[in-house]
Amino acid sequence: MTRQGGAGNTFLLIHACTCTIVDSADPIRKRDQLKTHVDVFIDYVCPYCYLVESSLDELKRDRDVHVTIRPFELRPAPVPTLRPEDEYLPRVWNQSVYPLARRLGIPMTLPSVSPQPRTEKAFLALQLAREQGKADEYSEAMFTAFFQDDRDIGADDVIVDVATSIGLDANDVQAALNDEARRQQHRLDQDFAVNTVGITSVPGILINGHLLPGVPSAARLKKTFDELTAQRSFPRADS
Repeated sequence: MTRQGGAGNTFLLIHACTCTIVDSADPIRKRDQLKTHVDVFIDYVCPYCYLVESSLDELKRDRDVHVTIRPFELRPAPVPTLRPEDEYLPRVWNQSVYPLARRLGIPMTLPSVSPQPRTEKAFLALQLAREQGKADEYSEAMFTAFFQDDRDIGADDVIVDVATSIGLDANDVQAALNDEARRQQHRLDQDFAVNTVGITSVPGILINGHLLPGVPSAARLKKTFDELTAQRSFPRADS
């Protein structure tokens, strides 16, 4: 979806990592260094970010790739968030979201939470989840809470419940939600997305500076990934 309530245009932006030679005694670390890194910019209130997950899951399964989930608030404070009883959201869902969800076989419903929650705090907990290697699980659980369970993912108790459901410690999550250093990091992340990468809508997936519009099928995403990485020359595993 487009920032601040524009049309639901989405894009993918993918970049290949810069490979470095690492200690030959650490083959696992070396293998990870040789992976192509893909940054996925999302907002937890964006239905298209949920719908693109199946394509990303297949990319991760079938290609040697490391995916990093990055935050992008579509409507950071003080920008008003959207209301499901207004005309815009039902129209977008009926014309675009529901047909795409049915085609992908993903059950989801326009949440009734009004106004829609801000996602800053959910992203503070994402920082903690990432540190513990659970960013993908956390994001999936957060999308499910909002788009399937109709929960207010801006509320502290809901965020703690979602985070603990994937194995994070409740006290650690509550501390993260009140951590000013994490809040400052989130502001830096938002600034990076807007002013460095140039994100204006989500999902945004960074591959080699290329923009792929829409929510691609898994086949299309893998084809684009292959085309963008085919000419890269990686160091040999024994170098």
